[in-house]
Amino acid sequence: MNVLNLLRYLFPVFLVLIIGNQSLQAQKSQARPNVLVILVDDLGYGDLSSYGATDLKSPHIDALLKRGMKFNNFYANCPVCSPTRAALLTGRYQDMVGVPGVIRTHPQNSWGYLVPSAVTLADVFQEAGYHTGIVGKWHLGLEAPNVPNQRGFDFFRGFLGDMMDDYYHHRRHDVNYMRFNEQQVDPEGHATDLFTEWTCDFLKQQAQTEQPFFLYLAYNAPHTPIQPPADWLEKVKQREAGIDPARAKLVALIEHLDAGIGEVVKTLDETGLSENTLVIFSSDNGGQLSAGANNGDLRDGKQSMYEGGLKVPTGVVWKDHISPNEETDFMAMSMDLFPTVCEAAGIKVPAGLDSVSILPTLEGKTQTPLRKHWFFRRREGGNRYGGKTIEAVRSGDWKLLQNSPFAPLELYNLKTDPLEKENLAEKNRKKFNELSTLLRAEIQRYGSVPWQKPLK
Repeated sequence: MNVLNLLRYLFPVFLVLIIGNQSLQAQKSQARPNVLVILVDDLGYGDLSSYGATDLKSPHIDALLKRGMKFNNFYANCPVCSPTRAALLTGRYQDMVGVPGVIRTHPQNSWGYLVPSAVTLADVFQEAGYHTGIVGKWHLGLEAPNVPNQRGFDFFRGFLGDMMDDYYHHRRHDVNYMRFNEQQVDPEGHATDLFTEWTCDFLKQQAQTEQPFFLYLAYNAPHTPIQPPADWLEKVKQREAGIDPARAKLVALIEHLDAGIGEVVKTLDETGLSENTLVIFSSDNGGQLSAGANNGDLRDGKQSMYEGGLKVPTGVVWKDHISPNEETDFMAMSMDLFPTVCEAAGIKVPAGLDSVSILPTLEGKTQTPLRKHWFFRRREGGNRYGGKTIEAVRSGDWKLLQNSPFAPLELYNLKTDPLEKENLAEKNRKKFNELSTLLRAEIQRYGSVPWQKPLK
């Protein structure tokens, strides 16, 4: 066969291959999106350089947020861990799924039990044919049935408990809560590095399949103990002359976390997954001031019903659906991510949620406020709380809160007083009574759901 005949023979073959490849790429671009939710732990509103930090460098998270929409008024459902996670994964106010407070190792200091009837994001995506995974911190139960593999996740590699007593030894109260699915494991290394590595492995594996995935990546960092790798701490000390030692450790822990997220994004890019993966970045509550956190100008921090405990850095990225370099003042909260990712994936949103999708806002459309009244609540033990609750209700510019169960309610106008300096409880009794009535009614609604483990 001469060269001309060979070319005549091969041309149809090349044409089929080219058309077939284009068709495959078209199918992939039109396929249901993958979803990656990145939740970090106790990251203060002012603890990213993109949110105003001047002694901290977070180039990778900042670059990720620039790929999509950055939120200036995004709120965690609660100023502590478990309740916000419960709200995010169920699309309900945390009390409505039995998690008003922190779930802990010891029953006498555990303040929540995820109710069996609660439908999780993993349940919904699993039913829709997605491969569902969680890497990192779970914090919604330590034993069956409230473990990830029994709450909709096909894959779990991470930590069942709340905080780690040591980022390298991965224990809490001398108990090893590190798991690979339901198998106890004891890996070596800093938890942030492990979670990053496991996530990248997961993404590389998924890139080889046609099945879409839902992955929930929940880092422990920068939660206490503030334990950055030594080389990261030294780098911060060398760069930031005169920095407070406690602040230096937190900055190093956050910068180390930022590098890990950078590796995750790099893997998305290198595998081609970033072409059709919706990525969410957020924090479970505000930064802990006693650990050196920066919540910007906001009042207070973690554990508090003031703005510093609730407002968190957040961004959403989805190539060709969300314009890059967008920024919004639209208000939303953790639980609203549930219907948002469902709608983005073309999955029917379960009935009876307390949450509302922000997909129109993400797509650049005008959207009315998600709700007229916004509620925040947390239950806790110890002498500071005594097993009682603290709560807040936001209605328009007005916010009524009780930051201690043993202190009076306080009233603020966030439009004229965003830093919550002037308590108007006595000056505006009409608004005080209106909001306190709303708050009582919501508390009564929550009373229908038990939050303790059923007695045997």
